[in-house]
Amino acid sequence: MHPNNISIERMFLDADPVVQGVMIILLLASVLCWAIFIEKAVLFRKAAATLRTFNTAVTESSAINRDFSAHCPGFTASVAKVGVEESLDDAGHETREAYRGRLERAMSSVFGTHIDLLGRRALFLATVGSVSPFIGLLGTVWGIMHSFMGIAASGETSLAVVAPGIAEALFATAIGLVAAIPAVIGFNKISSILKALTKEGMITIGLLGNKLAKQHFTGTER
Repeated sequence: MHPNNISIERMFLDADPVVQGVMIILLLASVLCWAIFIEKAVLFRKAAATLRTFNTAVTESSAINRDFSAHCPGFTASVAKVGVEESLDDAGHETREAYRGRLERAMSSVFGTHIDLLGRRALFLATVGSVSPFIGLLGTVWGIMHSFMGIAASGETSLAVVAPGIAEALFATAIGLVAAIPAVIGFNKISSILKALTKEGMITIGLLGNKLAKQHFTGTER
């Protein structure tokens, strides 16, 4: 590559096949990360709206009957359904707190499954964030070695000869950082949102468990 013709395209095309492979892997990882970002943004927005509606349904219901889950949107319907079904199972001489705890554990188990599904593929981001810089560094080291071998073979040691090869090698590290930085930020953001959604859902589950326990121990019609 001519030193006056250094461009991203030329650095890739003129790079060693191993370095090219590293670049391709990192670029694909980056594309997948951005696809996950977009997917999670859509899913989290929908989940947040679902949980808000669920909270409203629980808060505004004067009595929780067998058909209550029909008024709950999305995955919260299965959470409400298992809570209502569990409330109909009289386990004997339970205290109110024990009864409520049993209902909340049943609902939390179902809710946790849905939260796990929402967080699926998030670990891929963490992996990309931690591994990409090292993959890029591998490409850089390999590229520099290849460049030095070329220098040794040609006998040329001027900066004009060395610079293009070094630039190609360092480009691999740059791509590694470009892939890693958004992945780390995205993983942290996703983790934060999942914690917030979990907290919101557990608050509503607590409200529903309390209402079901109150109905059970006061004899309110279910």
